[in-house]
Amino acid sequence: MTESGKRPNFLVIVADDLGFSDCSCFGSEIQTPNIDRLASKGLRFTNFYVAGACSPTRSMLMTGTDHHIAGLGQLSEYTRNSPAHQGKPGHEGYLNDRVVTLPQLLKDAGYFTVMSGKWHLGLKPEYSPHARGFDRSYALLPGCANHYGFEPQYDDHLPGFFETAVTALHMENSTYVPQNPPEPNFYSSDFYASKLVNYLEARTPDEKSRPFFAYLPFSAPHWPLQAPEASVRMYEGLYKDGPDALRLRRLESLKALGLAPSRVHPHPVVAPESAEWNSMTPDARAKSARSMEVYAGMVDRMDENIGRVLSSLEASGEAEDTYILFMSDNGAEGASLEAHPIMGDEVISHLEKYYDNSLDNIGRYNSFVWYGTRWAQAATAPCRLYKMFSTEGGVRVPLVLKTPGAGKEEAEISHEFCTVMDLVPTILDLAGVEHPGTSYNGKPVAPLRGKSMTAYLSSREQIHSYDEASGWEIAGSGAIRKGKYKITYVPAPKGPQRWELFDLQSDPGETKDLSRRLPKVMKEMLGCWEKYKREVGVVGLAGELGDIPLTIDEFEDTGKWTRFLAKGGIPIAS
Repeated sequence: MTESGKRPNFLVIVADDLGFSDCSCFGSEIQTPNIDRLASKGLRFTNFYVAGACSPTRSMLMTGTDHHIAGLGQLSEYTRNSPAHQGKPGHEGYLNDRVVTLPQLLKDAGYFTVMSGKWHLGLKPEYSPHARGFDRSYALLPGCANHYGFEPQYDDHLPGFFETAVTALHMENSTYVPQNPPEPNFYSSDFYASKLVNYLEARTPDEKSRPFFAYLPFSAPHWPLQAPEASVRMYEGLYKDGPDALRLRRLESLKALGLAPSRVHPHPVVAPESAEWNSMTPDARAKSARSMEVYAGMVDRMDENIGRVLSSLEASGEAEDTYILFMSDNGAEGASLEAHPIMGDEVISHLEKYYDNSLDNIGRYNSFVWYGTRWAQAATAPCRLYKMFSTEGGVRVPLVLKTPGAGKEEAEISHEFCTVMDLVPTILDLAGVEHPGTSYNGKPVAPLRGKSMTAYLSSREQIHSYDEASGWEIAGSGAIRKGKYKITYVPAPKGPQRWELFDLQSDPGETKDLSRRLPKVMKEMLGCWEKYKREVGVVGLAGELGDIPLTIDEFEDTGKWTRFLAKGGIPIAS
């Protein structure tokens, strides 16, 4: 209960592909005064973990269990191009019937449930937000789309990549919305925020008498990078010295704010496919800097719309009874389109034919650009890599949490380890709702894997014990964390395609592999990986079916360990 004696409301805001340091309260030069306002009266978490991609994270946010169980073991776009994953349990590409969702449980308990924004958890009506517990919903169904709702008139074959990267397919409640933009001046962040405000303001007297759960998952700042010129203009010229210079500035800001250790050793930039800034042509540098300016404008515009939602809650008097959470769904997008294996000459020629990516047009409705690996690593530093990897840069994201009350709290930084799966049990606890365990409406469902954070919020009790192991896997990149140790597997060419061991307490950048120095720790962590893999249904890592089936029992044999390293094999359980 809140101080007013009411059950609390909840507002969960999710940014799409936002990097760790992309908000000004996390060290950014991008102005995010509304997110900063939440942080000034709440908690900023520095050790909050998600999956390495958007729909897997969103499935865990909705269910409190691992995405390999909930149906999004991989991005559905990835699964369609991976025969090894097709047809495997937990890889259906939508929230499956093995899970019960947070909005379903809250709705059953009398909450008014509403969402507006990106869903990415199923394209059919039976997989829609409306079918999974939302009273009102306006959902972008695919993983991304043109932010202005624009789609060219094609006169030839549409490359497969664009089937899921362009079309702004929306559904309101259980009805598909016509393909044209819903309104003449449609822009995704503006529209989704307005729709959520409208849903809340249009509640009936009965609905207003109930507490609410509101979900605002933006599709910004996911590519294609597009933003209104007014939002981009203030960042003009700010990135002319390139991503490496930005990375250094962000690192110093993180240290100054106490969000990164003062003596942290950042991971070197990993960008074998990307040219050094000084070796690029002036035109290429200008276009790259312009893309980053547009990205900044997208984040700025998203924050402006968050402010509109907060103002609406304040005007209705409901802000004081509302828990507000802001988070990103994964690390910054640095994959130069995560669908890179299916991107080639056909995609590039399609962009050149149907879009205008000239310097002055970048960011407009008919442009289609992304910003690449180096800008992403400016946002994930000091950590390693970015989205689509289980490294720290891919799975560690910002979380801001403001509890109910009219400005009674002060800003606090928390270094407590927690995960996106912890949000469901936390919200249920705060709402006074019990999770059904392993059965819902007479059908078996997966139990919670997350832990409630309520004791931490009230008395700073530890959320996860040091002997608990937490696992991640996305697109063949895996990881296990237990206490201060973490093992990470990064496929080639961005990594060595073998397991590495890191001490995150002294080395959050994952720069010093300790696997040779600490073989017993490595063996224990590999055992944790095998347990996690069995429990959630990980299909396999890149190379895991590979050349040398080294067992954990053989792991400490020096000769076999050397042979394993040389061939890039993967230790597997006996």
